[in-house]
Amino acid sequence: MKYDPELRTVQVTRYVTPLREGGSLPAIVEADDDFLYVLKFRGAGQGAKALIAELLGGEIARALGFKVPELVYAQLDEAFGRTEPDEEIQDLLRASEGLNLALHYLQSAITFDALVTQVNPLLASQIVWFDCLITNVDRTPRNTNMLMWHKELWLIDHGASFFFHHSWQDIEKQAMRPFVQIKDHVLLQQATALEEVDRAFSALLTPELIDSIVSLIPDEWLVIDSPFETAEEHRQAYSQYLKTRIANTEVFVKEAQHAREALI
Repeated sequence: MKYDPELRTVQVTRYVTPLREGGSLPAIVEADDDFLYVLKFRGAGQGAKALIAELLGGEIARALGFKVPELVYAQLDEAFGRTEPDEEIQDLLRASEGLNLALHYLQSAITFDALVTQVNPLLASQIVWFDCLITNVDRTPRNTNMLMWHKELWLIDHGASFFFHHSWQDIEKQAMRPFVQIKDHVLLQQATALEEVDRAFSALLTPELIDSIVSLIPDEWLVIDSPFETAEEHRQAYSQYLKTRIANTEVFVKEAQHAREALI
């Protein structure tokens, strides 16, 4: 099935419950389409940068064929949450008025446990390669950020990826760096097909596809504390980072292979 980058917009209508295991206090909310979502707040922690990382990571994963909960833009009105009794949550809601990001809530999904569920080498290699590309530090045995839902593996929570964008220094050099944190990846030991995956995934992620995914980032997320003069210039920097990284995948593939050899 051809991947066509496009996100729906929903209106948040009801705050259901906070997910306090997340450092940025995400919450389960209901929207005007009657579905439940896990809402990531623009006013939390790393703010818009975490939403951009979540958006880029989730949609690149979808383009590569992984199962990822649907991402939607989530509109939070000024009046929303005024009756919320918890002051911390009320402050968060007030700081997040406008456009946020939400993931479809996978009801009854269970956290992936590597001791219980065996992942085949090809899928393990695909996930390791993907996490190297987006520099995702959050796929460790302690915090796998994967769910089992209807007996299938789903990837979630990519907000800690792309950590280079917290400083925007030497973008070209950052794009060509190996990802040394891959040594802590929960699936690294099973990732025996990295070269095969590298050929396939590098071919899939064309410059045109990268541009179309990056174009999904809303302007209002790009103008907050931005080192760039315009939202478009900011957007182009993300595109250039990803294109450079995809053109130099051998750097992070070799790092992952060496880290795996050290494990076994």
